[in-house]
Amino acid sequence: MELQKPKLWTWPFIFLLLANLFTFMSFQMILPNLPPYIESIGASKVQIGLVTTLFSIAAILIRPFIGHILMTQARKWMVMIGSFSLLVMTVLYPFTQVVVILLILRFAHGLAWGWSTTSNGTAAVDIVPRRRVGEGMGYFSLSVTVGMIIAPSLGIYIYQNYTFNTLIWVSAALGIIALGMFSLTKFHTPESVLENRKSPQRFSFMGSLIEKRSWYPAMVTFFATFGYGAIVTYIVIFGNEQGLEGTYLFYLFNALLATASRPMTGKYFDRHGPWKLIMACTTLTFIAMWVLALADSNLDLVIAGALFGLGFGSMMPAFQAWVISKTTTARSGIANGMFYSSIDLGIGLSAFLLGFVYNFVETATLFKLSSALFILVFFLTLNDFRKQTEKWEPLN
Repeated sequence: MELQKPKLWTWPFIFLLLANLFTFMSFQMILPNLPPYIESIGASKVQIGLVTTLFSIAAILIRPFIGHILMTQARKWMVMIGSFSLLVMTVLYPFTQVVVILLILRFAHGLAWGWSTTSNGTAAVDIVPRRRVGEGMGYFSLSVTVGMIIAPSLGIYIYQNYTFNTLIWVSAALGIIALGMFSLTKFHTPESVLENRKSPQRFSFMGSLIEKRSWYPAMVTFFATFGYGAIVTYIVIFGNEQGLEGTYLFYLFNALLATASRPMTGKYFDRHGPWKLIMACTTLTFIAMWVLALADSNLDLVIAGALFGLGFGSMMPAFQAWVISKTTTARSGIANGMFYSSIDLGIGLSAFLLGFVYNFVETATLFKLSSALFILVFFLTLNDFRKQTEKWEPLN
C-alpha cells in the first residue's frame, strides 16, 4: 500500500519560491545591460569580457565556504544576509563611473550571488519533503527559469527606453520585495545541522567545493549548461542577423512549456529517477538547437522555444534533484553549491570559448556545434543508467 504523500505546498515553500523568483528577476534584468553600460563609460573589449568572468570566478570561489557554513548554521540568517548583500551590490552600480571600480564591484556581486544561490537552494531542499524532492525542486527551479526568461527582456526594454539608473532602481525594488518575503518565511534547519555544531568538521576547500557522492550529475550539468551558453550569448545577435523581430517569442514559449511540463516531470523523477527523463529532455533540446539554427521565421522561433522549454527547462531541475538525491541532508549545502557552480562554469566557459570560434563561423553554426554537447549529456546519462543495479526508490 502506497504511503500518503507528505504535503509540499506549505506557506514556507510558497514564500521561499516567490522570494527566489524576485531574486532572480532582480539579478537577471541587469545582466544583459552591463556590457553596453560598461562600454559607455570607456571599457575595452577585454574589460567587457571581465564583467562575466570576474563574476563567475567570485561565485565559484565562495560557494565551498558557504556550503561548509551551512553544515552548522541555521538557514534563515544565511538566506537573509545573501539577499541583503545582493540588494546592496545592486544599488551601488549607478555610483561606479570608473571601469576598474565597477569590475571590483562585479567581483563582489559574484560573491553575494554565490552566497545567496547556495543558501536559497539549500533552504528549499530542507523545506521540501525528501519523498517529493524531484517535484518540489522542480517547482523551485521554475522560479529560476521564469526569472531568467522574463527579466532580461524587461531589463533590455527599460535600459533602451529609459536610463541605466532607472533599470537599477526597478531591480532594487524587486530585491526589496525578495528580502521582505524571505523575512516572512519560516525556515527549517535539519537535525543533522544541530548535531554538526557539537563536533564541526574541519574546513577543506576542495572538500566543500566538491561533494564526491554528487560529482557525476554535477559534471553532466556542466556539459548541459556549456551547450546552453550559446543561447544565452548569441540568440539576440542571431535574431538581428536573420531579421527576426520575434526573438522574445523563443523566451516566451520556452517559459510557457517549461512551466506547463514541470508538475509532470517532477513527479516522474520522484517515481522513476532522473535517467530516462534527462535522456528524453536532451533529445528535445538537441532538436530545438537545430530548429533554432535553421530558423528563418518567427514560427521557427516559437517551435524552437517550445521544444527548448520542454527539454532544457525540464532538464535543469532534474539535474538539481539528481545531485541532491546522491548526497546526505547534512551535505546538501555543499552539493547545491557544486550544482550552481557547474552552471556558472558551464555558461561562463562556453561564452569565453565560443567567442574565439565566432571569429571564424556564422552565429547559426555556434548553435549547431553546441548541440553536440547534448549528445554527450545523453550518453553520459545513459552510462550512469546502465550502472544502476537496484530499482529507484523514492527518497525518504
